Amino acid sequence: MKGTAWRLISVVSFVVGMVTLVVRAAPAPHDNSDTTHDHLHHHHFAEFAKVPEKARTRLNPLENDPEAVAAGRKLFLQHCAECHGNSAEGGRKAPNLRAEEVQQATAGTLFWILTNGIVRKGMPVWSKLPEPERWQIVTFIKSLPPPTGPAAEGESSTPHSTPEATIIAIPN
Repeated sequence: MKGTAWRLISVVSFVVGMVTLVVRAAPAPHDNSDTTHDHLHHHHFAEFAKVPEKARTRLNPLENDPEAVAAGRKLFLQHCAECHGNSAEGGRKAPNLRAEEVQQATAGTLFWILTNGIVRKGMPVWSKLPEPERWQIVTFIKSLPPPTGPAAEGESSTPHSTPEATIIAIPN
């Protein structure tokens, strides 16, 4: 009887130990809360620190051109809205471009990211887009108001309102 009891205790202990190992090794369930969403999006912004200093200090030649904002909006809707949302509020594929990290980044930083992409995180390389058009997109992004309320967190798909304009071709 004593031997049977010890075997039973050993088997139960072994099973409990194995279940504990499996439970601890199992991946945590995905949490789609705002905290997780924010963490993932802030993770994208870590790439800003990798931008070379020379690129970071580059000035936007279209910064004070009001037509560049409208042209950049048009380009943004054509090339960027699919991932970043029509209002640049972010989505499942890409971060909110109204976020403080983006709005505080230099124009040169945004231009470099736009030009070189962050391919391993899904951001394509846009170097084939003419340089003036890339600066127009940067100008539009920098013109965006900061996020406020639920609409800025992905519930709105209304584009930032700016007057329509044609794309300005600036020779290199």
